[in-house]
Amino acid sequence: MKTSTRLLSTTVRAFLLLTVLLGVIYPLVIFGVGRVVSDKTDGSFVTDSSGKVVGSSLIAQAVTEPGYFMPRPSAAGDDGYDAMSSSASNLSPYDPEYQAMVKERRAEIAQRENVKEDQVPEDAVTASGSGLDPQISRAYADIQVNRVARESGLDRGTVEKLVKDNEQTSFNGSDRGTPVNVVTLNLDIRNARGAGAAK
Repeated sequence: MKTSTRLLSTTVRAFLLLTVLLGVIYPLVIFGVGRVVSDKTDGSFVTDSSGKVVGSSLIAQAVTEPGYFMPRPSAAGDDGYDAMSSSASNLSPYDPEYQAMVKERRAEIAQRENVKEDQVPEDAVTASGSGLDPQISRAYADIQVNRVARESGLDRGTVEKLVKDNEQTSFNGSDRGTPVNVVTLNLDIRNARGAGAAK
């Protein structure tokens, strides 16, 4: 009887202790740490010059207005760039449909940026695994500089500086150059233009 009572007492005390530790103290500590690095825990939101949240530096956005850098293609959702439907196309690189799509994209980008088709980097014509990666290669950013400068009314030197300012550390040693965060880059372009929202 004493053994059963002692076992029950130990179990209840252990339960109460773990409840306090894991149900109260641990969540409060994690919440506190989250407040210290809130730019990361709240979704890495980016804001415009008025302080309005216009997106996340971790999620690519479709660009529909002239004068901005284009992101990678996206297969996330029906129209792409849907954060609720992160996915790739699941088409094989050898699939005729996929190859035709890449060829069409390459021709369109070459025409839009006024470059030869062999100057269009792979990331410009292929979606990332999530369809939401905000980075483009420096090579893809570089072929867009002239168009963005022309359409935005900014001088080329300013646009090149903004590209450089938005480079991120490259972990893959890509020969296409250091990745550039196109979301934050377009926000800087918009702020430099003093214009409306980049969409």
